[in-house]
Amino acid sequence: MQRHKLGNSGLEVSPIAFGGNIFGWTVDEPTSFQLLDAFVAAGFNFIDTADVYSKWAPGNKGGESETVLGNWLKSRGNRQKVIIATKVGMEMGPGMKGLSKAYILRAVEDSLKRLQTDYIDLYQSHSDDAATPLAETLETYAQLVKQGKVRAIGASNYSAERLTEALQVSKQHGFPRYQSLQPNYNLYDRAEYEAKAEAVCRQNGLGVIPYFSLASGFLTGKYRSEADLAASKRGMFVRKYLNDRGFRILRALDEVAKETRSTPATVSLAWLMARPGLTAPIVSATSLEQLKAVTGATELHLDAAAIEKLNKASAYAEAAA
Repeated sequence: MQRHKLGNSGLEVSPIAFGGNIFGWTVDEPTSFQLLDAFVAAGFNFIDTADVYSKWAPGNKGGESETVLGNWLKSRGNRQKVIIATKVGMEMGPGMKGLSKAYILRAVEDSLKRLQTDYIDLYQSHSDDAATPLAETLETYAQLVKQGKVRAIGASNYSAERLTEALQVSKQHGFPRYQSLQPNYNLYDRAEYEAKAEAVCRQNGLGVIPYFSLASGFLTGKYRSEADLAASKRGMFVRKYLNDRGFRILRALDEVAKETRSTPATVSLAWLMARPGLTAPIVSATSLEQLKAVTGATELHLDAAAIEKLNKASAYAEAAA
């Protein structure tokens, strides 16, 4: 399988990343192991998680996803064969959030312990922390890279302006720079990334690993009415897509899926992967059947007519006005 360079990090990743937010939430540990085994067996090597996953689920406190992943890594003995990305910064508890030096140094040790590894391939700032100087955060990452605990760093949910500023700070002080951006980007959520951040990433050679690549499952086509939402734990994230533009996108996906003998999910991901500058969309799957559908997107190459149909259906100028 073709590997993609992640910015200038030296990391080479598969064209799809497995989203670990579901581990310990919508899938239990045995199912998580089964999905991860199949993902790696199919030639993929990129797995994304975060320390806060999945704190939002009843009974959880955060760290569940990293724990499941760590147990899998230990049981399979394959740490060298996979690229593990995790994140820091979201609130884990009272006084446990942000990107200060003291907190990052504490949080990274917790993540390493849960992951049962002595290094993290890609350590990402989960969200911008306006209360902490960028130089303090980046200097802390420099320390971790020097210690061998982190190989490369990335940013998630950063505005184009703050990402640009962070890159300048790294250059000015000789700190490691963010090598990737993890934005919310998919066939529906296009405006925010395409308006500014896309240009920053391409001009600076950053990798782009979008999350919510299937818009919390909406782009799979399984949510087409309010009644469909109640059947899923992720339904609460999907309601905002049930509008004229969302239904127009689903109709286009249905048409292209029929033309290509694939599925809306596969087409959605193929559209993302065809976008210049995209490194690897992050996708989750809760069954082997779902996993086959999403990984199959690497074998689907949309022609210009299909891409234009999808671009037209998802045009957002009127929605963003």
